[in-house]
Amino acid sequence: MKLEHVALLVADPPAVARWYVEHLGMHVAKRSDEAPGFARFLADADGTSVLELYASDVHPVPDYRAMDPALLHVAFATGEIDGTRDRLVAAGAEPVGEITQNAAGDRFAMLRDPWGLALQLADRVRPLSARAQEERP
Repeated sequence: MKLEHVALLVADPPAVARWYVEHLGMHVAKRSDEAPGFARFLADADGTSVLELYASDVHPVPDYRAMDPALLHVAFATGEIDGTRDRLVAAGAEPVGEITQNAAGDRFAMLRDPWGLALQLADRVRPLSARAQEERP
């Protein structure tokens, strides 16, 4: 099976989608302007990963800002972590800690988007997708 998408409940899907399109390079693959969901399906630059943003009049929006970023975050690959982090902060993201590096040489930065959802920037020595290919049973 193939992962189709991951969904996140947000208060204002159109606004969050606009920010993700403008600042994270995503594009709207599908949208619904019907209440209460106002769903936006955002695809990454090559169209292989999809994130659904939707609203609900039944369920409360989680307090993402109160969650430890290790519990839930959306990760984006970048080859220029310092500049990308600076650009996102200038666009309204909030940095969470400093840029870190693991033993393999991968670098990571954690931020919160303007609505509090944790975003991780990953600058890996070897792309994660290549690792996933090697680890298949």
